[in-house]
Amino acid sequence: MWKPNQPGSTTPPTPEPQRPTTPAPTSFEPTPATPVRPAAPVAGSAPSATGEQATIGKSLIVKGEVTGSESLYIDGKVEGAITLPGNRVTVGRNGQVAANISAREIVVLGKVRGNCQASDRVDIRSEGSLTGDVIAARISIEDGAFFKGGIDIRKPGAGEGKGLEKVSAGEPIAINS
Repeated sequence: MWKPNQPGSTTPPTPEPQRPTTPAPTSFEPTPATPVRPAAPVAGSAPSATGEQATIGKSLIVKGEVTGSESLYIDGKVEGAITLPGNRVTVGRNGQVAANISAREIVVLGKVRGNCQASDRVDIRSEGSLTGDVIAARISIEDGAFFKGGIDIRKPGAGEGKGLEKVSAGEPIAINS
């Protein structure tokens, strides 16, 4: 019987035969795309409608009009107008905005000077400050937040002037759940 570690039998091992390769497809059919998972949302916030979010960092200053089709997180300074219909605008703790904001949802953690119009809701967190009028279907103002301005609650689907409840400064607010 032959043993592989016997001296004298030094036959080289036979190389593995080459396997035939599969030919590349010749048609121009699209290949199935691998699904891409969106980036993790900011803590305490739900993902945007598109799953994407742009960021204006602490050291950035933007002067002019900001428009687009994705959500925006502002930690720097913005002066001008912000129009992101169908998306969320979040003003971070370091954010300073001197602009009118129009979006689906507006979350204020920093400082905003300007009018806010949201098709869904405006949320002013405890460390946030908003000076300006608000037009939205829903509004949330946490304890400790600063707000100075008027509030127009517009029911979803209501046109201009229909389903409008106006609250002026100095009037008591009745909140119904």
